[in-house]
Amino acid sequence: MKGSPIRLKQKLSPKAAAAKKIRDKKAAMSSARKRKKAENQRLGQRSDSDLHHTGSMVKRVSIKNNRGNFGKGTKNE
Repeated sequence: MKGSPIRLKQKLSPKAAAAKKIRDKKAAMSSARKRKKAENQRLGQRSDSDLHHTGSMVKRVSIKNNRGNFGKGTKNE
């Protein structure tokens, strides 16, 4: 992975990294992710907020709340 612009936090063997790449690509191209991507493009992303997907609904929330698990923190997720 020398020369890759993406720095991985995980130190994986070449075999494990290749398997992860395949899994990640498959997840990114799933029908659910494609729907979410299309919806995000329709709604338009802004720099001051995140789009929070909850079931069948999407709402615009502050970045702090969305990435901080709405005050509960992310340590126990």
